[in-house]
This record gives sequence, C-alpha cells and structure tokens, in this order.
Amino acid sequence: MKLHELTPAPGSKHSRKRVGRGIGSGTGKTSGRGHKGQNARSGGGVRPGFEGGQNPLYRRLPRRGFTNRFRKEYAIVNLKDLNRFAAGSEVTPEVLLESGVVKDRKSGIKILGNGELTVQLTVKANKFSQSAVEKIQAAGGKAEVI
Repeated sequence: MKLHELTPAPGSKHSRKRVGRGIGSGTGKTSGRGHKGQNARSGGGVRPGFEGGQNPLYRRLPRRGFTNRFRKEYAIVNLKDLNRFAAGSEVTPEVLLESGVVKDRKSGIKILGNGELTVQLTVKANKFSQSAVEKIQAAGGKAEVI
C-alpha cells in the first residue's frame, strides 16, 4: 500500500449539506430552519450555557478553592535521569538545560529521589527531596542548594 492509495473507511466521510439551493434539493427556501422563531433568524439562537432564563448550571454550582497567583512551580528531575553524566562532573541547571533533561527551568529545579544514582556527582539545584540528598551522598556525591 502506498500513501496515495489511502482512503477513509467507507461511510466515515459525509458530504456537506448545501442549503438554500432550490425546492428540489429538500433544503431550499427556509434551509432546514423551519418557519419563523428565534433560530430561524440570522444570528439567532441563545448563548452557550443559557437555559431559557432558568439559573444556569454554571451559576447554580458553588465556587470552591482559590488559585495562588504567586505559586512557584519547579522543573522536576529524577535521580535516574542523572546517570547519563560522567562521574565526578558538576550538574547545574544550565547543564540540565543543555543536555535536554529539562526543557524549561520554570521557578527553579527540584531533584527527586526516584530511581538509583550510580555515578558520583556534585548536583546543584534549587530544591532537593530528602531521599534524593541521601541517595546522592550514598553514591559519594554532593547535593548543593543554590
């Protein structure tokens, strides 16, 4: 099979309904909108969420919680991702960005203790989990908070 031989499954594609094209088409004159009324007019109809004047669902439900505008979100790096670096090297946020471990620094970098660390590294980051610090030190490395 070649790319130009690909076709959609039979019955999966529908031809567009061409309205207002004469009485014989079945959708001429009123174009399937019926006679008069709000939905027969151009621009007619109600806005999304409108329930005919009844209090709409989005207003009946209580508002809960709040969003902290000053929240700090950290880029997360697991210990297993640090095994790619050479033993004895220094791992900084800049190094993590260059190597592609982290795509965006966000508010800083946090090292989590997921996985095992097999190389001795000096890791510099904004935050560390307790288990990450223990595993880095167990591997003979150092964890430094920036």
